[in-house]
Amino acid sequence: MTLPIHVIGGGLAGSEAAWQIAQTGADVVLHEMRPVRGTDAHQTDQLAELVCSNSFRADDWTGNAVGLLHAEMRRLGSIIMSAGDLHQVPAGGALAVDRDGFAAEVTRRLEAHPRISIVRGEVAGLPPAEWDSVIVATGPLTSPALSDAILGVTGEGQLSFFDAIAPIIHLESVDMDVAWRQSRYDKEGPGGDAAAYINCPMDRDQYEAFIDALLAGPKAEFKDWEHVPYFDGCLPIEVMAERGRETLRHGPMKPVGLTNAHNPTVKPWAVVQLRQDNALGTLWNMVGFQTKLKHGAQSDVFRMIPGLQKAVFARLGGLHRNTFINSPRLLDGALRLKALPRLRFAGQVTGVEGYVESAAVGLLAGRFAAAERLGRPIEAPPATTALGALLGHITGGHLDGGARSFQPMNINYGLIPPLEDAPRRDAEGRRMGSKEKGRTKKRLIGERALADLDAWQAAASVPEPAE
Repeated sequence: MTLPIHVIGGGLAGSEAAWQIAQTGADVVLHEMRPVRGTDAHQTDQLAELVCSNSFRADDWTGNAVGLLHAEMRRLGSIIMSAGDLHQVPAGGALAVDRDGFAAEVTRRLEAHPRISIVRGEVAGLPPAEWDSVIVATGPLTSPALSDAILGVTGEGQLSFFDAIAPIIHLESVDMDVAWRQSRYDKEGPGGDAAAYINCPMDRDQYEAFIDALLAGPKAEFKDWEHVPYFDGCLPIEVMAERGRETLRHGPMKPVGLTNAHNPTVKPWAVVQLRQDNALGTLWNMVGFQTKLKHGAQSDVFRMIPGLQKAVFARLGGLHRNTFINSPRLLDGALRLKALPRLRFAGQVTGVEGYVESAAVGLLAGRFAAAERLGRPIEAPPATTALGALLGHITGGHLDGGARSFQPMNINYGLIPPLEDAPRRDAEGRRMGSKEKGRTKKRLIGERALADLDAWQAAASVPEPAE
């Protein structure tokens, strides 16, 4: 009888890893400690619960690296992408999901799969020795007992940073006589909606008063953790404001590509955007408004925003500590812990940042573990693919071997090898401008990636995903 593969953690990475293992033909036990033991950030006991944003970010594989990662994962039968597509909500050019419907869908499919067993309860300390193949996908909220055990095996210190969560608002409390619906530059998203965002405009005086209140408001502090850095892709708005009064106006509050439907001749000085958070359209989150303001202050400060003067919050923002291991030093190219190869790692704990990136590493870890269990060769995807580039980031490619330079990273074109012969002229032979050249490069990188992924599947005899 073949022993099962154990996956610890039922978040995005663990859910994806378990699905890939089962679809490949091996048995898997998925361990999730909720609801037996809760966390500081989760609200439910559903698998693949989204604790921060509900967005998987840009969905265009021809012009965005995360969109390319979406496309690659869809080709490999990703449960996360499939459930995300099924429970999509309008978000312009991004793929955003109804968080409750999405998590329920992933949970239902995993519970129904004949090769997957789900065990609720904490795995405290190192997994038992008889578990000969384990994927640790415990994410940024790894339990202290398991975290300490991992540190004991590796002899390394654990890197960490802060993650912040944005507030969610009830739609009926938004004043639509002030706010209006429009996507930036009227760009249509995957669902064809060119008015996927609610926009709240500010003039200069309102913006300045808002910045003053934001900077003066009481913040959540963590005393012993004050030396821990923030991840730049998820900065609290107060931290951005501290870097300069104009920072927010050139970041999440930038007014470009928008025209106030109530006053089209006056350009807003700044704009706060809301994005749909559930399928009913009753809940909307504040885009880019991760915050460490104390809860009482959040209501007061955010109600200064025009259109949100009577906002009712379904959830206020918050801050939690995120952790990850020094993967380039600790993991091999198949995501195995060098000091204890029966353990693999996946998800945010490996040093990737973002929902899709976490699930992508879970996809790879699951396929690697299943191949090993079934006696098949372990073949990494080409570095020219988004999947291969992400794997390369967390298992190598750092000048100091990861000793000092390794930091969490979203997928981006800088991780993917450039084209050998970048185009300079269009199909008619005309010299392209810099913007056109950039768009063409991204499209060609995407075409190369998908072609190389298809060739990798065929050469490595990777099974087609089961129906």
